[in-house]
Amino acid sequence: MQGNWRVMKIIKSKRRLPSLPYFLSLIEWKAPSFSIYGPRVRRAVCVNDLAKIAKKRTPKVVFDYVDGSATYELAYKKSREAFDRVEIDTRVLQNVSNLDTSERILGKKVDLPILFAPTGYTRLMHHVGEPAVAQVSTEKNLIYGLSNMGTFSPEELVAAVPEGRKWFQLYVMQNREASMKIINQAKSAGFEALIMTVDTPVAGLRYRDMKNGLTIPPKIRLKTIFAIARKPIWWLNLFSTGKLEFASYRNWNRPLQELAGLIFDPAIALDDIKWLRSVWKGPIIIKGIQSVADAKDVSKLGIQGIIVSNHGGRQLDRGPIPLEILPEIVEAVGNKVEVYLDGGVMSGIDAAAAIALGAKAVFIGRAYLYGAMAYGQRGVEKVIEIMRSEFINTMALTGARTVADLRKKGAVIRK
Repeated sequence: MQGNWRVMKIIKSKRRLPSLPYFLSLIEWKAPSFSIYGPRVRRAVCVNDLAKIAKKRTPKVVFDYVDGSATYELAYKKSREAFDRVEIDTRVLQNVSNLDTSERILGKKVDLPILFAPTGYTRLMHHVGEPAVAQVSTEKNLIYGLSNMGTFSPEELVAAVPEGRKWFQLYVMQNREASMKIINQAKSAGFEALIMTVDTPVAGLRYRDMKNGLTIPPKIRLKTIFAIARKPIWWLNLFSTGKLEFASYRNWNRPLQELAGLIFDPAIALDDIKWLRSVWKGPIIIKGIQSVADAKDVSKLGIQGIIVSNHGGRQLDRGPIPLEILPEIVEAVGNKVEVYLDGGVMSGIDAAAAIALGAKAVFIGRAYLYGAMAYGQRGVEKVIEIMRSEFINTMALTGARTVADLRKKGAVIRK
């Protein structure tokens, strides 16, 4: 066998003098950054990358508040798993050279059907707070939802970010006079719509927060001193930018647990939607719908939209998974009201999956808070940049030229 081997002709590269201009063209020149986290955020390719940066940058109690959910955190885990099982109907040879990601929400165009859900305590995640998120929403022509338990009041948010579409999220309290004061704040500030949250008759049991001893404002204990030592910049920013408080309840002077008991009304019912309809003439969105029966009931009350949501898994840990019940709800009420989805959306691919299953748009919460914790306003902007890229890529690969095309294609959730 060895005798059959023969010497083959060896092909060699042609050598030449190195080209300095070509070498320099390969070097990516960037101005030096004095931020530890800025370059890491710029290199992030998905929201999970930003979550890892957020975890390093913020105290454990803050990260856990965003990252955690109710009791054993099964609802959020199942919400994420549901997205992993979605398969979108795909067509090729569709000429996807010119895609349109815009959608009309309550009759007005947004540039991307990914909207900012209301989240409480936003200044706890980053010292700039709600205005940082609202500014990104304005610049990207999206919609920002200000929380009833936000750290900026409606008036303060509008003063900081005058432009852009803003919705106000409301908990209808037992004390209607107190509720009216908050509604009037949103009305006088020019908010476009109210988001009435209905899945909080009582606060969910959030074991992570209980173990961490979360309070607003944070209490200075021995454990807190060690936390300050580990995250000095975060604490300096918090202490030097004003008192951390719920802006809509600024003069209430009550402990957090007692305040939550007043905000969440265990007697909330359909009549409360009727009452809200009588005192607010603008659009009303009902957030927290988790059944077809409830979707049908509220859609008869003159509202404009519903958000299929389990509060990001932060209320009932054994409830339905929003994505799984979305198609049935859309089929039942989608021609009467706009149907949105909230809960577990962590990528533009997730957003595309929800829209293919019938949603008009999706709301993100955790995702943009990870961005805010990682790098403030620029971190939030990075989240939208990533999600937009993922959304466009998914549209192109499924053969959808518009958001409506994506919705018409449909999808299935594999068991």
